[in-house]
Amino acid sequence: MHSNWNVSEQSGMNKQIKSFINSQSDLFWFLPESDKANISSAVLVETILNYGSLDAVTELIRILGLDVVARIFADSISTESRRRNNYHALTRNYFLHVFKKYTPQYFNQSAA
Repeated sequence: MHSNWNVSEQSGMNKQIKSFINSQSDLFWFLPESDKANISSAVLVETILNYGSLDAVTELIRILGLDVVARIFADSISTESRRRNNYHALTRNYFLHVFKKYTPQYFNQSAA
């Protein structure tokens, strides 16, 4: 699975992801209902890690898998990719430690 996909592109997990997004709909207030099916993986992970509850984060990891969530997070904070880092400082720090411990393959030593 690519680290950046849209919900509408995921056939096997499509129903689970759409149901999950619907259950967390208030976190995606900035999107019209019709656009929620086109959320990218990066937006989904970033929004849930930044604003979701612990239950929401756990459910996201259950649906996508720890490796996928960690890879998306790592790609989004990578200075090499020159992507914007929209994570809150505490959120970034916390998940950087968690993902470095459980999925170190996605983090080099300079991603501190």
